[in-house]
Amino acid sequence: MNKRMVLWLLAGLMAVPLVVGQACAQIRIGLMAPLTGSWASEGRAMKQIVDLLADEVNEAGGILGQKVVIIAEDDGGDPRTASLAAQRLSTQGIVAVIGTYGSSITEATQNIYDENNIVQVATGSTAIRLSEKGLQYFFRTSPRDDEQGLVAANTLKEHNFKRVAILHDNTTYAKGLADEAQALLKADEVEIVLFDALTPGERDYSTILSQLRSRNPDVVLFTGYFPEAGLLLRQKKTMGWDVPFLGGDATNNPDLVSIAGTEAAEGFMFLSPPVPQDLDSAEAVSFMTAYREKYQGDPASVWAVLAGDAFKVLCAAIEGSGSTDPAEIAAFLRTGLEDFQGLTGTIAFDEKGDRVGELYRLYQVDSQGNFVLQQ
Repeated sequence: MNKRMVLWLLAGLMAVPLVVGQACAQIRIGLMAPLTGSWASEGRAMKQIVDLLADEVNEAGGILGQKVVIIAEDDGGDPRTASLAAQRLSTQGIVAVIGTYGSSITEATQNIYDENNIVQVATGSTAIRLSEKGLQYFFRTSPRDDEQGLVAANTLKEHNFKRVAILHDNTTYAKGLADEAQALLKADEVEIVLFDALTPGERDYSTILSQLRSRNPDVVLFTGYFPEAGLLLRQKKTMGWDVPFLGGDATNNPDLVSIAGTEAAEGFMFLSPPVPQDLDSAEAVSFMTAYREKYQGDPASVWAVLAGDAFKVLCAAIEGSGSTDPAEIAAFLRTGLEDFQGLTGTIAFDEKGDRVGELYRLYQVDSQGNFVLQQ
């Protein structure tokens, strides 16, 4: 072997640690979101917010001296697509994943992430059973349906509604919330005049609306998602029925007004965690300023903002534990994160990975189509 070849081999060996070091000098966090499909506005806003916050962290020097890299996958708002997206993300060297929107979509991915020792922080996924499985790596920044069910029941009683119709769409989230609300209302001897489901994705709900109308309810509690809620409001207006509707938190999306029309949407009430523009914390104000400057508007809904909260708590856990080991990140989220100031208020988690503290507020759509927080 000549001298030139020896020098070439030595140079190659010396270069290997440098390449490995460069590859390791980043913290990879996954984002699973509905970037296509009927919930695409939520997914796109989730990505915008997480990208914005990641840029801010990297401009400030990263975490533990390492750059944060976001690896996004589209779940399409479909359980089967989500399962494939989770499998792809699990091979990308991520230490944690943010998402997703929709309880049934999240449920299709939970075991995949847990078996691969990847911390998952769900955002718009409120079904109770998601956190009742004893999974070590599952958390969520959104509240649970039992909390929302209690607020829904209390809201209906405070408005003195005596005859309540409950409509859901048979998804994990909507059916769970409907069941919770029904049980609480029945316990307080409120009459449930109809408990039924529609099929999501249809274009004509006149049959179910006529059925609801025939039962003469004082109010309709709809626990499904914003696309169907918008159609129900529009078609209810067309048929000349002015019964009030109360929606669950999945109706909190500006597209509801676009689908229903401003006149038909006026007066619609819904429950939701507060959006940052309704909060006065330094974190919320700073975030809204940065978001408006970059995207020339407000976030699509609170669910996208809860993805930002997921990113922030993951960064805090990595920094606080001084580690990118998923077990240490999960342990810190459960025991080391106390009253962390997020974008939607203070955040802490219990042993099940659920967010601690009451979060729901009542909103109403005004004559201009704005979502107004009710005091």
